[in-house]
Amino acid sequence: MATWRRDGRLTGGQRLLCAGAAGALSLSLTAPLELATVLAQVGGARGPWAAGLRAWRAEGPRALWKGNGVACLRLFPCSAVQLAAYRKFVILFTDDLGHISQWSSIMAGSLAGMVSTIVTYPTDLIKTRLIVQNLLEPSYRGILHAFSTIYQQEGFLALYRGVSLTVLGALPFSAGSLLVYMNLEKLWNGPRDRFSPLQNFANVCLAAAVTQTLSFPFDTVKRKMQRWSMLVISQDCSGSRDEVHEVAKVVGGQRGVKAQSPHLPHHGGVDVHFSGAVDCFRQIVKAQGVLALWNGLTANLLKIVPYFGVMFGTFEFCKRICLYQNGYIVSPLSCKLTPGVDQSVKPQELRELKKFFKTGQLKSKKPTL
Repeated sequence: MATWRRDGRLTGGQRLLCAGAAGALSLSLTAPLELATVLAQVGGARGPWAAGLRAWRAEGPRALWKGNGVACLRLFPCSAVQLAAYRKFVILFTDDLGHISQWSSIMAGSLAGMVSTIVTYPTDLIKTRLIVQNLLEPSYRGILHAFSTIYQQEGFLALYRGVSLTVLGALPFSAGSLLVYMNLEKLWNGPRDRFSPLQNFANVCLAAAVTQTLSFPFDTVKRKMQRWSMLVISQDCSGSRDEVHEVAKVVGGQRGVKAQSPHLPHHGGVDVHFSGAVDCFRQIVKAQGVLALWNGLTANLLKIVPYFGVMFGTFEFCKRICLYQNGYIVSPLSCKLTPGVDQSVKPQELRELKKFFKTGQLKSKKPTL
């Protein structure tokens, strides 16, 4: 949901770098809340705080940042794919006069997010596996080891287990986005083009809260399917290979869920057994009630404000650094414009103009004014 107005004073690489730094820092600072959310989703603990506290006590403070590395690494490919897909969908939904409706714009954003999620889905699955594993007896030594292990032991399709829930979750996500943005003018009692930065920030947080609440049951089932059939193969395993296959039969013909740690909820495994996405919904409601589909929602909602706050703040600070390097502002610590510099000139053109005033020659054959 977080978007920034395109600033022509930045190059494409600078915009990508600013967005990547902002996303990585916001993910890192809110990683403990993400861990509590995922553990509550897959393990069914009594609240996300109990799940996070147990992981801390069992594995140490470093456990609060499990899976954060792969979450940060997937930012750049995910953002690149999402941006490219969004441009394609916007062109598809634009009419002959070049106009696009609010609903079409939201649909374009939702479809672009869905495409980027599907393309980079294996990294999301690996992040979930790294979060739920025990650091004291790890199943995977890192991102590449996790990828190769899952591929060799469970097959290529295991890397996309639960991806159908991403497609289904896009429907309530789009509906929630439209619901929020259609009522913004009534909420603030004013036109959208006059919203203050604080109001825009509140709008983003509100939209994220509504959409995540509506799509959270699909995310819960997806996390359980990502955790499902995880094999723990290490030299310290006490069970034999035949015993592992016996566990697999209990789970439902997959390759088994073996206990990782007695300190984690359900020994670090999934709290229900199921045969597919629909059956997972049914088993969760049958065993724990409808509200179990929203286990971990509290921690997920609490991270919205700090996540977007850090993201926007970091992006603006990195943006000022780039603007200072490009020569548009006098200092990265302020927004004061450089005297005599045309702010509508692009960075490459501004550099050529500076060279022209120094040497009296333009190297570029393209007009700069």
